[in-house]
Formats: sequence, C-alpha cells, structure tokens
Amino acid sequence: MFKRILVAVDGSAPSDKALDAALAVAREHGGRVRVLHVAAEMLHVGGSDSDEVLGIGQEAAARVVGRAMATAAAAGIDADKMLFHSFGERLGDIVANAARSWGADLVVVGSHGRQGAGDTPLGSGAGQIIRAAPVPVLVVR
Repeated sequence: MFKRILVAVDGSAPSDKALDAALAVAREHGGRVRVLHVAAEMLHVGGSDSDEVLGIGQEAAARVVGRAMATAAAAGIDADKMLFHSFGERLGDIVANAARSWGADLVVVGSHGRQGAGDTPLGSGAGQIIRAAPVPVLVVR
C-alpha cells in the first residue's frame, strides 16, 4: 500500500519519531523512504560574514540528513535523500511538490518541528503540510 514514503526531517525529537514511523511503515509494506530536509535560508544583508553564515547552515542541514540516512541504513530500509534550500517558500508547498514529483504514497511528519508548537495544535509546518499534501499524511507526536 505505502511503497514510497516521504519523511520530512529537521533534527528535532518529533522529527526523529517521524523518521522511525516512516521506517516502520516502509518495513511493513516493503517500501522505501525519501528523507527530505528543508533548510530555510536566512538572508544576511550586508557584512562580510554572509558566506560563513550560509556555510554553517548548510553544514547543519547536511548533518540532519546524514543522521537520518544512517538511521535508515541501520534499520535496513532503502532510502535516499533530498536537501532543499528554501528562500522564502512555504514548507507545505515544498513538501507537497516533493511528494508529487517523487510519486510518494505517504508523507510522514513530526507534530512539532524545530520551531516548536506555537499556538497551533500541530505546529505551523505540520499544518501546512497537511493542507498542501497530495497524499495521506501521517503526523507523529
């Protein structure tokens, strides 16, 4: 049923739980996982350290994705990765487009990401993904 599972990761504890759930679904259904990390780029106006700040953000994103890929490999699940650098695009739209272009059957996301819960029950990122996704979304607390 779920052969192509897209899981959004950001390095938070709920994201780690979402990855675990995605791997379990893949194991149960003989599927594969695509690990997606959306690195939100902060534009630094002026100053000479813009490239350094961007480099630090890219290194952090690579660590998040690398850790998720190692977890998938340790679980014996076929996985690949997609690292997307966002310059003002909405998370829900990015995830929905990634799901469409890859032909995902399921999107898995943590209920709260790095940004925290805020005032919304599912966090703003998870809520965006639920509204925009072209396939079922599994939200993991």
